[in-house]
Amino acid sequence: MAFALLASVQFVLILAMSVLNVVLPDIQREFGLDRAELALLGASYPMSFSGLLLLGGRLSDLYGSRRVFLLGTLVFGGSSALAGVSTGLWTLLAARFVQGAGAALAVPAAMALVSVVHTEPARYARAMAVWGGLAASGGTAGMLLSGVVASWNSWRWAFVVPVAVAVVTLAAAPRLIPAGAPPRGGRLDALGAVLVTIGIALLSYGLVEAPERGWTSPVALGTLLGGGALLVGFVVTEARVEQPLLPLAFPASPRRAVALLAVFLGAAGITTIFFMLALYFQQVRGYSALRTSAAFLPFGLTLVVSGGSVGRLVQRFGPRVVLVAGLALAGLGLAALGRIGTDTPYVGAVLVGLVLFPAGTALVFAGSTVSATTDVPQDQAGLAGAVVNTALEAGPAIGLAVLVTLAAGHTADLERAGTGPASALTSGYGFAFTIAAVAFAAAAVCALFLLRPRSPGSGG
Repeated sequence: MAFALLASVQFVLILAMSVLNVVLPDIQREFGLDRAELALLGASYPMSFSGLLLLGGRLSDLYGSRRVFLLGTLVFGGSSALAGVSTGLWTLLAARFVQGAGAALAVPAAMALVSVVHTEPARYARAMAVWGGLAASGGTAGMLLSGVVASWNSWRWAFVVPVAVAVVTLAAAPRLIPAGAPPRGGRLDALGAVLVTIGIALLSYGLVEAPERGWTSPVALGTLLGGGALLVGFVVTEARVEQPLLPLAFPASPRRAVALLAVFLGAAGITTIFFMLALYFQQVRGYSALRTSAAFLPFGLTLVVSGGSVGRLVQRFGPRVVLVAGLALAGLGLAALGRIGTDTPYVGAVLVGLVLFPAGTALVFAGSTVSATTDVPQDQAGLAGAVVNTALEAGPAIGLAVLVTLAAGHTADLERAGTGPASALTSGYGFAFTIAAVAFAAAAVCALFLLRPRSPGSGG
Protein backbone atom coordinates (compact mmCIF):
# COMPACT_ATOMS: atom_id res chain seq x y z
CA MET A 1 0.00 0.00 0.00
CA ALA A 2 2.83 2.42 0.79
CA PHE A 3 4.41 2.00 -2.64
CA ALA A 4 0.99 2.31 -4.34
CA LEU A 5 0.41 5.60 -2.52
CA LEU A 6 3.81 6.99 -3.50
CA ALA A 7 3.32 5.84 -7.09
CA SER A 8 -0.11 7.49 -7.25
CA VAL A 9 1.35 10.81 -6.19
CA GLN A 10 4.20 10.56 -8.72
CA PHE A 11 1.65 9.69 -11.42
CA VAL A 12 -0.53 12.72 -10.62
CA LEU A 13 2.39 15.14 -10.29
CA ILE A 14 3.38 14.27 -13.87
CA LEU A 15 -0.26 14.23 -15.01
CA ALA A 16 -0.60 17.82 -13.81
CA MET A 17 2.04 18.91 -16.30
CA SER A 18 0.01 17.94 -19.37
CA VAL A 19 -3.52 18.25 -17.99
CA LEU A 20 -4.05 21.69 -19.56
CA ASN A 21 -2.59 20.87 -22.99
CA VAL A 22 -5.86 20.40 -24.87
CA VAL A 23 -7.88 22.97 -22.85
CA LEU A 24 -5.43 25.86 -23.32
CA PRO A 25 -7.53 27.30 -26.20
CA ASP A 26 -10.57 27.36 -23.85
CA ILE A 27 -8.56 29.24 -21.21
CA GLN A 28 -7.28 31.61 -23.89
CA ARG A 29 -10.84 32.47 -24.93
CA GLU A 30 -12.13 32.85 -21.35
CA PHE A 31 -9.32 35.14 -20.17
CA GLY A 32 -8.59 36.84 -23.51
CA LEU A 33 -4.94 35.81 -23.61
CA ASP A 34 -2.49 36.62 -26.37
CA ARG A 35 -0.01 34.02 -27.65
CA ALA A 36 2.80 35.14 -25.35
CA GLU A 37 0.58 34.91 -22.27
CA LEU A 38 -0.66 31.48 -23.37
CA ALA A 39 2.92 30.27 -23.84
CA LEU A 40 3.85 31.54 -20.37
CA LEU A 41 0.86 29.75 -18.84
CA GLY A 42 1.78 26.53 -20.60
CA ALA A 43 5.38 26.77 -19.36
CA SER A 44 4.67 27.90 -15.79
CA TYR A 45 4.34 24.47 -14.13
CA PRO A 46 7.35 22.90 -15.91
CA MET A 47 9.51 25.97 -15.19
CA SER A 48 9.07 25.95 -11.43
CA PHE A 49 9.04 22.13 -11.30
CA SER A 50 12.32 21.69 -13.17
CA GLY A 51 14.00 24.71 -11.59
CA LEU A 52 13.38 23.60 -8.00
CA LEU A 53 13.95 19.84 -8.31
CA LEU A 54 17.59 19.87 -7.16
CA LEU A 55 16.66 22.03 -4.20
CA GLY A 56 13.80 19.66 -3.39
CA GLY A 57 16.14 16.68 -3.51
CA ARG A 58 18.66 18.35 -1.20
CA LEU A 59 15.94 19.35 1.29
CA SER A 60 14.74 15.74 1.31
CA ASP A 61 18.22 14.49 2.19
CA LEU A 62 18.78 17.19 4.83
CA TYR A 63 15.43 17.27 6.63
CA GLY A 64 13.82 13.89 6.02
CA SER A 65 12.07 12.45 2.97
CA ARG A 66 8.64 11.91 4.50
CA ARG A 67 8.49 15.41 5.98
CA VAL A 68 9.41 17.07 2.67
CA PHE A 69 7.09 14.73 0.75
CA LEU A 70 4.10 15.73 2.89
CA LEU A 71 4.99 19.42 2.64
CA GLY A 72 5.27 19.21 -1.15
CA THR A 73 1.98 17.32 -1.43
CA LEU A 74 0.25 19.94 0.73
CA VAL A 75 1.58 22.80 -1.41
CA PHE A 76 0.66 20.95 -4.60
CA GLY A 77 -2.89 20.17 -3.44
CA GLY A 78 -3.60 23.67 -2.17
CA SER A 79 -2.35 25.35 -5.34
CA SER A 80 -4.32 22.87 -7.48
CA ALA A 81 -7.49 23.97 -5.67
CA LEU A 82 -6.56 27.62 -6.23
CA ALA A 83 -5.98 26.96 -9.95
CA GLY A 84 -9.44 25.44 -10.26
CA VAL A 85 -11.15 28.58 -8.93
CA SER A 86 -8.91 31.16 -10.63
CA THR A 87 -10.71 34.19 -12.02
CA GLY A 88 -7.91 35.57 -14.18
CA LEU A 89 -4.55 34.88 -15.78
CA TRP A 90 -2.33 36.02 -12.93
CA THR A 91 -4.11 33.97 -10.29
CA LEU A 92 -3.96 30.88 -12.50
CA LEU A 93 -0.35 31.60 -13.42
CA ALA A 94 0.68 31.95 -9.76
CA ALA A 95 -1.20 28.76 -8.87
CA ARG A 96 0.57 26.80 -11.60
CA PHE A 97 3.98 28.10 -10.51
CA VAL A 98 3.27 27.09 -6.90
CA GLN A 99 1.92 23.74 -8.12
CA GLY A 100 5.25 23.10 -9.81
CA ALA A 101 7.12 24.11 -6.65
CA GLY A 102 5.10 21.64 -4.59
CA ALA A 103 5.79 18.91 -7.14
CA ALA A 104 9.52 19.71 -7.01
CA LEU A 105 9.48 19.09 -3.27
CA ALA A 106 7.35 15.93 -3.41
CA VAL A 107 8.87 14.07 -6.37
CA PRO A 108 12.49 13.56 -5.17
CA ALA A 109 11.25 12.78 -1.66
CA ALA A 110 8.75 10.22 -2.97
CA MET A 111 11.46 8.53 -5.00
CA ALA A 112 13.74 8.43 -1.94
CA LEU A 113 10.95 6.86 0.12
CA VAL A 114 10.79 3.90 -2.26
CA SER A 115 14.10 2.72 -0.81
CA VAL A 116 12.57 2.97 2.67
CA VAL A 117 9.52 0.93 1.66
CA HIS A 118 11.57 -1.67 -0.28
CA THR A 119 14.88 -2.30 1.45
CA GLU A 120 15.74 -5.63 -0.25
CA PRO A 121 17.82 -4.91 -3.42
CA ALA A 122 15.88 -7.11 -5.84
CA ARG A 123 12.49 -5.75 -4.71
CA TYR A 124 13.84 -2.22 -4.84
CA ALA A 125 15.10 -2.73 -8.41
CA ARG A 126 11.72 -4.06 -9.49
CA ALA A 127 9.93 -1.17 -7.78
CA MET A 128 12.18 1.38 -9.50
CA ALA A 129 11.52 -0.26 -12.87
CA VAL A 130 7.79 0.28 -12.32
CA TRP A 131 8.48 3.79 -11.02
CA GLY A 132 10.32 4.68 -14.20
CA GLY A 133 7.20 4.10 -16.28
CA LEU A 134 5.00 6.38 -14.18
CA ALA A 135 6.25 9.51 -15.95
CA ALA A 136 5.11 8.32 -19.36
CA SER A 137 1.81 6.99 -17.98
CA GLY A 138 1.11 10.21 -16.08
CA GLY A 139 1.85 12.44 -19.06
CA THR A 140 -0.40 10.35 -21.28
CA ALA A 141 -3.21 10.32 -18.71
CA GLY A 142 -3.00 14.10 -18.43
CA MET A 143 -3.35 14.43 -22.18
CA LEU A 144 -6.38 12.12 -22.25
CA LEU A 145 -8.02 13.80 -19.26
CA SER A 146 -7.47 17.19 -20.86
CA GLY A 147 -9.31 16.08 -24.01
CA VAL A 148 -12.22 14.65 -22.05
CA VAL A 149 -12.55 17.81 -19.95
CA ALA A 150 -12.38 20.01 -23.07
CA SER A 151 -15.31 18.12 -24.62
CA TRP A 152 -17.38 17.60 -21.47
CA ASN A 153 -17.18 20.59 -19.15
CA SER A 154 -15.12 23.55 -17.95
CA TRP A 155 -11.34 23.31 -17.93
CA ARG A 156 -11.50 23.87 -14.17
CA TRP A 157 -12.51 20.24 -13.65
CA ALA A 158 -9.02 19.20 -14.76
CA PHE A 159 -7.80 20.06 -11.24
CA VAL A 160 -10.21 17.78 -9.38
CA VAL A 161 -7.96 14.72 -9.65
CA PRO A 162 -4.81 16.47 -8.31
CA VAL A 163 -6.76 17.90 -5.35
CA ALA A 164 -8.37 14.55 -4.53
CA VAL A 165 -5.09 12.61 -4.64
CA ALA A 166 -3.37 15.23 -2.47
CA VAL A 167 -6.13 15.03 0.17
CA VAL A 168 -6.05 11.22 0.28
CA THR A 169 -2.24 11.21 0.46
CA LEU A 170 -2.06 13.70 3.32
CA ALA A 171 -4.57 11.63 5.26
CA ALA A 172 -2.97 8.22 4.61
CA ALA A 173 0.78 8.84 4.31
CA PRO A 174 1.58 9.35 8.04
CA ARG A 175 0.15 5.88 8.77
CA LEU A 176 1.37 3.98 5.69
CA ILE A 177 4.81 5.39 4.89
CA PRO A 178 7.75 4.82 7.27
CA ALA A 179 9.70 7.87 8.35
CA GLY A 180 12.98 6.32 7.22
CA ALA A 181 16.42 7.22 8.53
CA PRO A 182 16.74 10.33 10.70
CA PRO A 183 17.63 13.51 8.78
CA ARG A 184 21.39 13.78 8.44
CA GLY A 185 21.52 17.56 8.80
CA GLY A 186 24.11 19.72 7.11
CA ARG A 187 24.29 22.97 5.20
CA LEU A 188 22.05 24.08 2.38
CA ASP A 189 23.98 25.46 -0.60
CA ALA A 190 21.83 28.59 -0.88
CA LEU A 191 23.86 30.22 -3.66
CA GLY A 192 23.80 27.06 -5.75
CA ALA A 193 20.04 26.74 -5.20
CA VAL A 194 19.41 30.30 -6.40
CA LEU A 195 21.68 29.95 -9.45
CA VAL A 196 20.25 26.62 -10.65
CA THR A 197 16.62 27.57 -9.97
CA ILE A 198 16.71 30.88 -11.83
CA GLY A 199 19.04 29.48 -14.50
CA ILE A 200 16.78 26.55 -15.37
CA ALA A 201 13.67 28.76 -15.26
CA LEU A 202 15.21 31.30 -17.67
CA LEU A 203 16.53 28.57 -19.96
CA SER A 204 13.15 26.81 -19.98
CA TYR A 205 11.29 30.00 -20.82
CA GLY A 206 13.77 30.89 -23.55
CA LEU A 207 13.34 27.45 -25.11
CA VAL A 208 9.55 27.89 -25.04
CA GLU A 209 9.76 31.30 -26.69
CA ALA A 210 12.51 30.60 -29.24
CA PRO A 211 10.46 28.53 -31.74
CA GLU A 212 7.67 31.13 -31.62
CA ARG A 213 9.67 34.40 -31.61
CA GLY A 214 12.88 33.20 -33.29
CA TRP A 215 16.13 32.13 -31.69
CA THR A 216 17.70 35.57 -32.20
CA SER A 217 14.80 37.60 -30.80
CA PRO A 218 15.71 39.73 -27.75
CA VAL A 219 13.41 37.77 -25.41
CA ALA A 220 14.60 34.33 -26.49
CA LEU A 221 18.28 35.21 -26.82
CA GLY A 222 18.36 37.19 -23.57
CA THR A 223 16.73 34.45 -21.47
CA LEU A 224 18.80 31.69 -23.07
CA LEU A 225 22.09 33.51 -22.54
CA GLY A 226 21.11 34.62 -19.05
CA GLY A 227 20.00 31.12 -18.07
CA GLY A 228 23.13 29.57 -19.55
CA ALA A 229 25.39 32.02 -17.70
CA LEU A 230 23.67 31.26 -14.38
CA LEU A 231 24.04 27.52 -14.94
CA VAL A 232 27.75 27.95 -15.68
CA GLY A 233 27.98 29.88 -12.43
CA PHE A 234 26.16 27.02 -10.70
CA VAL A 235 28.70 24.45 -11.95
CA VAL A 236 31.60 26.65 -10.79
CA THR A 237 29.95 27.09 -7.40
CA GLU A 238 29.31 23.36 -6.96
CA ALA A 239 32.96 22.59 -7.69
CA ARG A 240 34.07 24.89 -4.87
CA VAL A 241 31.61 24.53 -1.98
CA GLU A 242 32.06 21.93 0.74
CA GLN A 243 28.46 20.64 0.69
CA PRO A 244 27.18 21.23 -2.85
CA LEU A 245 23.57 21.01 -3.95
CA LEU A 246 24.76 18.67 -6.71
CA PRO A 247 28.10 16.86 -6.29
CA LEU A 248 29.44 17.02 -9.86
CA ALA A 249 30.73 13.46 -9.73
CA PHE A 250 27.19 12.17 -9.17
CA PRO A 251 25.84 12.56 -12.74
CA ALA A 252 29.28 12.14 -14.36
CA SER A 253 29.70 8.35 -14.10
CA PRO A 254 29.25 6.71 -17.54
CA ARG A 255 26.45 4.45 -16.32
CA ARG A 256 24.46 7.27 -14.77
CA ALA A 257 25.17 9.66 -17.66
CA VAL A 258 23.81 7.18 -20.23
CA ALA A 259 20.78 6.50 -18.05
CA LEU A 260 20.05 10.23 -17.72
CA LEU A 261 20.45 10.69 -21.49
CA ALA A 262 17.89 7.92 -22.03
CA VAL A 263 15.45 9.57 -19.61
CA PHE A 264 15.98 12.88 -21.43
CA LEU A 265 15.29 11.32 -24.84
CA GLY A 266 12.27 9.37 -23.65
CA ALA A 267 10.65 12.47 -22.19
CA ALA A 268 11.52 14.54 -25.27
CA GLY A 269 10.02 11.88 -27.54
CA ILE A 270 6.74 11.67 -25.63
CA THR A 271 6.29 15.44 -25.58
CA THR A 272 7.14 15.77 -29.27
CA ILE A 273 4.66 13.07 -30.26
CA PHE A 274 1.88 14.62 -28.18
CA PHE A 275 2.59 18.13 -29.44
CA MET A 276 3.07 17.40 -33.13
CA LEU A 277 0.48 14.67 -33.56
CA ALA A 278 -2.15 16.69 -31.66
CA LEU A 279 -1.60 19.53 -34.16
CA TYR A 280 -1.48 17.07 -37.08
CA PHE A 281 -4.75 15.42 -36.08
CA GLN A 282 -6.58 18.72 -35.56
CA GLN A 283 -5.04 21.01 -38.17
CA VAL A 284 -4.35 18.56 -41.00
CA ARG A 285 -6.87 15.77 -40.41
CA GLY A 286 -9.66 17.91 -38.90
CA TYR A 287 -10.11 15.88 -35.68
CA SER A 288 -12.08 17.29 -32.73
CA ALA A 289 -10.43 17.61 -29.29
CA LEU A 290 -12.18 14.45 -28.07
CA ARG A 291 -11.26 12.47 -31.17
CA THR A 292 -7.67 13.68 -30.85
CA SER A 293 -7.51 12.38 -27.30
CA ALA A 294 -9.09 9.11 -28.42
CA ALA A 295 -6.40 8.76 -31.10
CA PHE A 296 -3.82 8.56 -28.31
CA LEU A 297 -5.64 5.72 -26.51
CA PRO A 298 -3.44 3.00 -28.08
CA PHE A 299 -0.44 4.93 -26.76
CA GLY A 300 -1.85 4.90 -23.23
CA LEU A 301 -3.01 1.27 -23.36
CA THR A 302 0.40 0.14 -24.58
CA LEU A 303 2.05 1.96 -21.69
CA VAL A 304 -0.27 0.24 -19.21
CA VAL A 305 0.38 -3.21 -20.67
CA SER A 306 4.12 -2.65 -20.95
CA GLY A 307 4.35 -1.12 -17.49
CA GLY A 308 2.96 -4.29 -15.97
CA SER A 309 5.91 -6.35 -17.19
CA VAL A 310 8.93 -4.04 -16.96
CA GLY A 311 9.80 -5.01 -13.41
CA ARG A 312 10.03 -8.70 -14.29
CA LEU A 313 12.00 -7.93 -17.45
CA VAL A 314 14.58 -5.90 -15.53
CA GLN A 315 14.94 -8.67 -12.96
CA ARG A 316 15.36 -11.31 -15.65
CA PHE A 317 17.59 -9.56 -18.18
CA GLY A 318 19.09 -6.63 -16.26
CA PRO A 319 18.62 -2.90 -16.92
CA ARG A 320 21.24 -2.74 -19.70
CA VAL A 321 19.43 -5.15 -22.01
CA VAL A 322 16.04 -3.62 -21.21
CA LEU A 323 17.33 -0.09 -21.85
CA VAL A 324 19.01 -0.92 -25.17
CA ALA A 325 15.95 -2.84 -26.40
CA GLY A 326 13.67 0.01 -25.35
CA LEU A 327 15.71 2.66 -27.17
CA ALA A 328 15.74 0.55 -30.33
CA LEU A 329 11.99 -0.15 -30.19
CA ALA A 330 11.11 3.49 -29.49
CA GLY A 331 13.36 4.55 -32.37
CA LEU A 332 11.46 2.23 -34.72
CA GLY A 333 8.20 3.82 -33.55
CA LEU A 334 9.52 7.30 -34.32
CA ALA A 335 10.74 6.11 -37.71
CA ALA A 336 7.22 4.88 -38.48
CA LEU A 337 5.77 8.27 -37.53
CA GLY A 338 8.35 9.89 -39.79
CA ARG A 339 6.41 8.43 -42.73
CA ILE A 340 3.15 10.32 -42.08
CA GLY A 341 1.53 12.28 -44.88
CA THR A 342 -1.60 14.38 -45.24
CA ASP A 343 -3.69 11.34 -46.15
CA THR A 344 -1.89 8.61 -44.19
CA PRO A 345 -4.52 6.23 -42.72
CA TYR A 346 -4.59 6.11 -38.95
CA VAL A 347 -4.43 2.33 -39.08
CA GLY A 348 -0.97 2.19 -40.60
CA ALA A 349 2.21 4.10 -39.85
CA VAL A 350 0.50 6.29 -37.25
CA LEU A 351 -0.91 3.41 -35.23
CA VAL A 352 2.35 1.46 -35.53
CA GLY A 353 4.25 4.43 -34.14
CA LEU A 354 1.70 4.93 -31.34
CA VAL A 355 2.23 1.32 -30.24
CA LEU A 356 5.95 0.76 -30.79
CA PHE A 357 7.09 4.03 -29.23
CA PRO A 358 5.31 3.66 -25.86
CA ALA A 359 6.29 -0.01 -25.66
CA GLY A 360 9.91 1.02 -26.10
CA THR A 361 9.63 4.03 -23.81
CA ALA A 362 8.30 1.92 -20.95
CA LEU A 363 11.46 -0.18 -21.24
CA VAL A 364 13.65 2.93 -21.53
CA PHE A 365 12.32 4.52 -18.35
CA ALA A 366 12.49 1.25 -16.44
CA GLY A 367 16.07 0.42 -17.43
CA SER A 368 17.34 3.96 -17.06
CA THR A 369 15.72 4.60 -13.68
CA VAL A 370 17.20 1.41 -12.23
CA SER A 371 20.63 2.20 -13.74
CA ALA A 372 20.60 5.76 -12.41
CA THR A 373 19.57 4.87 -8.85
CA THR A 374 21.54 1.66 -8.24
CA ASP A 375 24.16 1.83 -5.46
CA VAL A 376 23.06 5.32 -4.39
CA PRO A 377 23.68 5.87 -0.63
CA GLN A 378 20.56 6.45 1.45
CA ASP A 379 21.69 9.98 2.31
CA GLN A 380 21.73 10.82 -1.43
CA ALA A 381 18.40 9.19 -2.33
CA GLY A 382 16.69 12.56 -2.63
CA LEU A 383 19.51 13.82 -4.84
CA ALA A 384 19.12 10.79 -7.12
CA GLY A 385 15.40 11.44 -7.45
CA ALA A 386 16.03 15.10 -8.23
CA VAL A 387 18.67 14.38 -10.90
CA VAL A 388 16.53 11.76 -12.67
CA ASN A 389 13.50 14.04 -12.67
CA THR A 390 15.55 17.02 -13.84
CA ALA A 391 16.55 14.97 -16.89
CA LEU A 392 12.87 14.07 -17.27
CA GLU A 393 11.92 17.76 -17.28
CA ALA A 394 14.81 18.88 -19.49
CA GLY A 395 13.73 16.50 -22.26
CA PRO A 396 10.46 18.27 -23.07
CA ALA A 397 11.99 21.75 -22.75
CA ILE A 398 15.15 21.24 -24.80
CA GLY A 399 14.19 18.33 -27.03
CA LEU A 400 10.83 19.75 -28.07
CA ALA A 401 12.29 23.20 -28.77
CA VAL A 402 14.99 21.75 -31.01
CA LEU A 403 12.64 19.43 -32.89
CA VAL A 404 9.98 22.13 -33.34
CA THR A 405 12.66 24.41 -34.78
CA LEU A 406 13.86 21.69 -37.19
CA ALA A 407 10.28 20.94 -38.23
CA ALA A 408 9.53 24.62 -38.79
CA GLY A 409 12.67 25.11 -40.88
CA HIS A 410 11.88 22.06 -43.04
CA THR A 411 8.30 23.27 -43.48
CA ALA A 412 9.43 26.75 -44.50
CA ASP A 413 11.87 25.33 -47.08
CA LEU A 414 9.10 23.24 -48.64
CA GLU A 415 6.66 26.15 -48.72
CA ARG A 416 9.24 28.32 -50.47
CA ALA A 417 9.59 25.52 -53.02
CA GLY A 418 5.85 25.64 -53.72
CA THR A 419 4.55 22.82 -51.51
CA GLY A 420 1.07 23.38 -50.06
CA PRO A 421 0.82 24.43 -46.39
CA ALA A 422 -0.74 21.18 -45.12
CA SER A 423 1.75 18.96 -46.96
CA ALA A 424 4.69 21.11 -45.89
CA LEU A 425 3.56 21.10 -42.25
CA THR A 426 3.09 17.33 -42.24
CA SER A 427 6.46 16.78 -43.89
CA GLY A 428 8.07 18.99 -41.25
CA TYR A 429 6.62 16.82 -38.50
CA GLY A 430 7.80 13.68 -40.27
CA PHE A 431 11.30 15.16 -40.60
CA ALA A 432 11.42 15.89 -36.85
CA PHE A 433 10.27 12.36 -36.00
CA THR A 434 12.99 10.92 -38.25
CA ILE A 435 15.71 13.02 -36.59
CA ALA A 436 14.44 11.86 -33.20
CA ALA A 437 14.59 8.23 -34.39
CA VAL A 438 18.26 8.70 -35.31
CA ALA A 439 18.96 10.13 -31.84
CA PHE A 440 17.35 7.10 -30.19
CA ALA A 441 19.38 4.74 -32.34
CA ALA A 442 22.60 6.54 -31.39
CA ALA A 443 21.65 6.39 -27.71
CA ALA A 444 21.01 2.64 -28.03
CA VAL A 445 24.56 2.17 -29.34
CA CYS A 446 25.96 4.27 -26.47
CA ALA A 447 24.01 2.27 -23.90
CA LEU A 448 25.15 -1.00 -25.43
CA PHE A 449 28.83 -0.14 -25.09
CA LEU A 450 28.93 2.15 -22.03
CA LEU A 451 26.65 0.32 -19.62
CA ARG A 452 28.51 -2.50 -17.93
CA PRO A 453 26.57 -5.78 -17.97
CA ARG A 454 25.20 -6.81 -14.62
CA SER A 455 23.70 -10.05 -13.47
CA PRO A 456 19.90 -10.28 -13.71
CA GLY A 457 18.19 -9.31 -10.53
CA SER A 458 21.09 -7.32 -9.25
CA GLY A 459 19.25 -4.14 -9.89
CA GLY A 460 22.21 -2.41 -11.50
